[in-house]
Amino acid sequence: MGRYTGPSCKLCRREGMKLFLKGDRCYMAKCAIEQGRPAPGMHGQRRSKTSDYGVQLREKQRLRRMYGLQEAQFRLFFERASQKKGRTGETLLQMLEMRLDNVVYRLGFAASRKAARQFVNHGHVEVNGRKSSIPSRVLKAGDVVQVVNRPASRELVKPIIDTAESRGLAPWIRLDKNEAKGEIVHVPSREEIQPIVNEQLIVELYSK
Repeated sequence: MGRYTGPSCKLCRREGMKLFLKGDRCYMAKCAIEQGRPAPGMHGQRRSKTSDYGVQLREKQRLRRMYGLQEAQFRLFFERASQKKGRTGETLLQMLEMRLDNVVYRLGFAASRKAARQFVNHGHVEVNGRKSSIPSRVLKAGDVVQVVNRPASRELVKPIIDTAESRGLAPWIRLDKNEAKGEIVHVPSREEIQPIVNEQLIVELYSK
């Protein structure tokens, strides 16, 4: 199955929560979740009993859609997380947060994760002084992410950085706004990761 190209707000309505897929619009009053719009479809307003499997599936879909991954990509990240020491669910969230496209989004170089992925693909980003165009690259503590030293690239991020900074940056990254550069201070703990999901349900789903 290819990447979803339909309305982003429809995904938020389906999951019943903000997935922050449309940048500034997600913080406005016209956000579909803020307006209380029901789930899409003719039965969107109907409340039906959900099975245990359905609850686990919805939790997985929320997280997958929030980070903009296809099912095969998401499962690959889960398999890698399950091979590491520690809690699989927490490790999965940490790996997703440390993806290059997500770090670019967290630093305020792009308004959404989708825009961040495109920003990386188009060669606007360097990691530790070398250009990197792989959005799925998982970074580590101490890595430095910087917008390439080109006027066009720097101009793209100026207004976005200001907006992101005013909303507050993640505590595990450090931003140098003047240099359009950020550093990963440490691997985020579970308390420092924003997605409001129950990752244990995802572990249970894939463990069946």
